[in-house]
Amino acid sequence: MLAGLPDELTSRRRTLVTGIVNVTPDSFSDGGRYATVSAAIDHGVRLWREGADFIDVGGESTRPGAVAVPSAEEQARVLPVIAGLVDAGVIVSIDTMHADTARAAVATGALLVNDVSGGLADPDMFTTLAELNVPCVLMHWRTKAAGLTHEAHYRDVVAEVTAELAQRIDFAIAAGVPRTNIVLDPGLGFAKEAEHNWAVLRGLESFMQLGYPLMVGASRKRFLGTLLAAPDGAPRLSDDRDDATTAITALCAMQGVCAVRVHEVAGSRDAVRVAAAWRGDGRA
Repeated sequence: MLAGLPDELTSRRRTLVTGIVNVTPDSFSDGGRYATVSAAIDHGVRLWREGADFIDVGGESTRPGAVAVPSAEEQARVLPVIAGLVDAGVIVSIDTMHADTARAAVATGALLVNDVSGGLADPDMFTTLAELNVPCVLMHWRTKAAGLTHEAHYRDVVAEVTAELAQRIDFAIAAGVPRTNIVLDPGLGFAKEAEHNWAVLRGLESFMQLGYPLMVGASRKRFLGTLLAAPDGAPRLSDDRDDATTAITALCAMQGVCAVRVHEVAGSRDAVRVAAAWRGDGRA
């Protein structure tokens, strides 16, 4: 599981918990809250101390309508944060769609590349990942953030997302990315409406049958706010969706999902331990 990461991670049979650090002014949940280097490092260290297995640092918002960020600006945001977290002993991944940012982040100490575009946004990403030889998350993605809702059309969302992920795997392997480095993410909220997200979650086993570790990122997403809407129909605010996120973590852990990506770690870490004990994994 996640070949290339330290043994203390890959030897564990439980679901890994990834803490999110957005070094952005406009992320959907916490945009601007950790936009300075010191605030982002402090937040990442806090999540690490709460039990995150690694911290995923991103410098470009992928919410619907977000404006694309040049890779130079992205690197100015994330590289000092990665350096500070690595100096603090934190295991770090980089959330980027830019090959040059992935390369710079790994040179700074990141151990994993999380590409929400699945290699579609930058034609150099797969060859770069092959050269870097680090674990990589390939997410299901159809278009840039500004057009996400226009691509949310499916006859069978699970079958189509599975097929599109399989295609990305083929392109990655053809570019030289080792199979053992590949992790998949079905892309909750990306070119998907609420009903698609729930269908994807019900169909996790189908994605796992592709034979690769699976990461799930449901944390605080809009479909949870819609589910938990007030009687007047107002969606629940993003900061108040953590309990629902924890519930999804527990269900993912029960199904043997490799990793979850969350804004708040403590609840999800507890949920993973409960699921491990329930499953009798012996490492709760």
